[in-house]
Amino acid sequence: MERPLYLAQIATHLRVQPICAILGARQVGKTTLARQFATTYEGVVEFFDLENPIHLASLENPMLTLSKFPDRLVVIDEIQLRPDLFPILRVLVDDPDKKYRFLILGSASRDLLQQSSETLAGRIGYIELPPFTLFEVHNADRLLIRGGFPRSYLAQSDEDSFLWREGYISTFLERDLPSFGFNVPPKTMRRFWMMLSHYHGQLFNASEIATSLMVSDKTAKKYLDILAGTFMIRTLQPWFENIKKRQIRTPKIYFRDSGIFNALTSIRSITQLAKSPKVGSLWEGFALEETINCLQINAEDCYFWSTHNEAELDLLIFKSGKRIGFEFKYTDRPKITKSMHIAGEDLKLDHVYVIFPGDRQFSLSESITACGLSALHTITI
Repeated sequence: MERPLYLAQIATHLRVQPICAILGARQVGKTTLARQFATTYEGVVEFFDLENPIHLASLENPMLTLSKFPDRLVVIDEIQLRPDLFPILRVLVDDPDKKYRFLILGSASRDLLQQSSETLAGRIGYIELPPFTLFEVHNADRLLIRGGFPRSYLAQSDEDSFLWREGYISTFLERDLPSFGFNVPPKTMRRFWMMLSHYHGQLFNASEIATSLMVSDKTAKKYLDILAGTFMIRTLQPWFENIKKRQIRTPKIYFRDSGIFNALTSIRSITQLAKSPKVGSLWEGFALEETINCLQINAEDCYFWSTHNEAELDLLIFKSGKRIGFEFKYTDRPKITKSMHIAGEDLKLDHVYVIFPGDRQFSLSESITACGLSALHTITI
């Protein structure tokens, strides 16, 4: 399944910078995307998979090996396994007499790679590859229950999809996290991850979770950082406005893939999900992710806003010089609330969108629009 939006982004970044990094969760389709891009690339492409022992051995002397490929596109998969390569890439791309181009793939976020990759500042462009989105697959129920990981979404049945996700979670905890350098007992991290399902779309309460796990608050925050840095959890930071109101200063957390949430909470089908008390919060988190991905909003430009006992806004984004607010409502009859008016006035919003399950868009007022999730692509900012 081709993903033209991201193929175009790779081409753009490599036109502007000598290095393009595709970052995303394990098994999200980074390697497939890179190989699809290679088929359209006008030139020779060399691949190095750092999980392949032969490829890893060939990079025992990385400067000697990689310097042999000027005027070629070199793809390096799972770059987080060899952070020592970043300084070498900088030396190569800074050579004024040769033209090196690198496409690097990583399963860790910019925050986790920052110390290693900061040497490439001004030489690298980043693309964050999400799981399949609604605007690629056009089947909301299937995406909501299975999530967007390609092998999960494309499985023969819901049961096959569920089994794949159970295996994915076990492998992630037992093999992937240790390979990233995280020394966390798999059983402990699984318990923590399952506990987070109760905070999906809510404020992260480190003390409460730490007490349940019998660890320190600092350790609980470290576990959250690990799951956020490997694209499993989105940590949505609060926005502070210069107003005379007490504002929330604790981040909210969201599962980035609904299928992983369902696997951890043993929800196997859309019928079972519909009967679950979690369906509303799960859908709202699902809609938030789809909004961020559809509108191509950088994580650094996404916030929520809330005051103590008065008003809140699920998502505040900054784009094209505008402040846009989003509310996510699991209802077939979206309506204006007092909270929306307060948020609009206090935050000086250019517009508010109320996202609900549906496929049409209509005005609720001059500055507030109801938009069905399937019509998100009609929003222009």
